[in-house]
Amino acid sequence: MISKITKIFALSLFVLQLFVAGASAAEVVKAYTTMEEPLAKALFDEFEKETGIKVEWVRLSGGEAVARLEAEQANPQASIWVGGVGTQHIEAQLKGLTTPYRSRMADNIPEKYRDPENYWTGLYIGPIAFCMNTKRAEELKLEMPRSWADLVKPEYERKVRVAHPSTSGTAYNVVTTVIRVFDGDEDKAFDYLKKLNNSVEQYTRSGSAPGKSCAIGEIPIAIGYLHDQVKLRNEGAPLEIAVPSDGTGFETASMSLVKGGPDALNAKKLYDWVLGGKAMDIIAKWYVIPLSSLARPTETGFALAEMKLVDQDDRWDASNKERLVDRWNKEITSEYSK
Repeated sequence: MISKITKIFALSLFVLQLFVAGASAAEVVKAYTTMEEPLAKALFDEFEKETGIKVEWVRLSGGEAVARLEAEQANPQASIWVGGVGTQHIEAQLKGLTTPYRSRMADNIPEKYRDPENYWTGLYIGPIAFCMNTKRAEELKLEMPRSWADLVKPEYERKVRVAHPSTSGTAYNVVTTVIRVFDGDEDKAFDYLKKLNNSVEQYTRSGSAPGKSCAIGEIPIAIGYLHDQVKLRNEGAPLEIAVPSDGTGFETASMSLVKGGPDALNAKKLYDWVLGGKAMDIIAKWYVIPLSSLARPTETGFALAEMKLVDQDDRWDASNKERLVDRWNKEITSEYSK
């Protein structure tokens, strides 16, 4: 009898352990993010604090995120992708890497910044801008470039840093912006990009890297997103910032669920939470222009209404990315390597 009771107790204990282990495993969600690490940490730590669900996250550039999702398509390792240029979320959608989700919180985002089939939802807008290290500029006797036309002047030769469009959504956004500055004439745009190549000292992997290098004086001028540059300036970096007067594009930083990803239920909880007021307030502190009606905007010193925005079409950009990046690699990389 004692032996039988012992066996029953042992079996019950084993079942309980399995239940506890299962419950513990359920309170995790694995994420890829293209947000800057401090912002991602602040966001995911607050979600865990409120819900008890731990976010195991990896920070990737936008191009790396799409490449990893594609490589893992047969066995997805993450359930959600938070942040990153909207064109890359569309690219992931077109490749069958993401899955639709109609969040109840998405109604707080304007329709034009949401996928009509609910594959992705926009989080914030980030215009392209230039920044210049004023100390380095004084040493080199450089004036602040205020237009795309300025950047190709001889005095800026090898003075500019920007990311590479094959790895960075920011850099690809630069390419498509330049096409629209030239009214959709791709040949004229690529002629310009070849001239700009003479000004570029280095192409980086990540879109935010050039601004960080500019902030410490490693390079006098950088091209990137306005919010990254404003944050660096407000933290004390000697930066002057300008939005190109002849037209600028912008990212629609977005969020998607990974098709077939683990922890699907917790991923949806995280998705809903990121679209909520507390999360949007955390995001807004990064000097972006939040899209949610629940967010309290942070003052950046730049008004969207005063910018000359190009007529951007993210779906066209995503559909033409492979072709345009291939052309960029053939026509610009070959020039850069000379």
